[in-house]
Amino acid sequence: MIILGVDPGLTRCGVGVIEAGGRRLSFVHVDVVRSDPSQSQDLRLLKIWRGLSEKIDHFAPDVVSIEQVFAQHNVNTVLGTAQVAGLAMTAAAQRSIPVAVHTPSEVKLAVTGNGTAQKIQVERMVARILHLNKLPQPPDAADALAQAICHALHPAGELQGGERDQHLTAAQRQWAVAVQKSRNTSSKMRGRGM
Repeated sequence: MIILGVDPGLTRCGVGVIEAGGRRLSFVHVDVVRSDPSQSQDLRLLKIWRGLSEKIDHFAPDVVSIEQVFAQHNVNTVLGTAQVAGLAMTAAAQRSIPVAVHTPSEVKLAVTGNGTAQKIQVERMVARILHLNKLPQPPDAADALAQAICHALHPAGELQGGERDQHLTAAQRQWAVAVQKSRNTSSKMRGRGM
């Protein structure tokens, strides 16, 4: 399975590609799609869109895993990040590729075993898991690889759209069904006021 991880950002959008085969994860590619902050927002988004589309077309991933966007103190930053996450989702959906969304805490937990790990800890573990001789740079690139690793290790995630079932192993499919049943049960209980 080829997994393309995206660390959304308007100035630097990290893109990391790994191959998951059984219990082994292999490095394929890492890069950062950049836009110029001096340009207008529409042109910056177009540049990111084109870069993401090229990466998706070139690597033909089985799934695109994107970092869940959370509110930050800087509204402009979170808006740009959310817009880029939307571009990545749209680029994948346009190609009928399923999308998974994982929170930063889920990624840190999957990669380091600690949901509050520091950035350098994540970078070191990414290099270790993928047998890299040096840390992936810049940090956005390491975050994108971590996103892909997280999905390889926890494929249920927040899968959305596409033909996702064809890309899961039997065990992964069972896990995804169990997670969905658990969510449905929780929703019904909340609906009943329990």
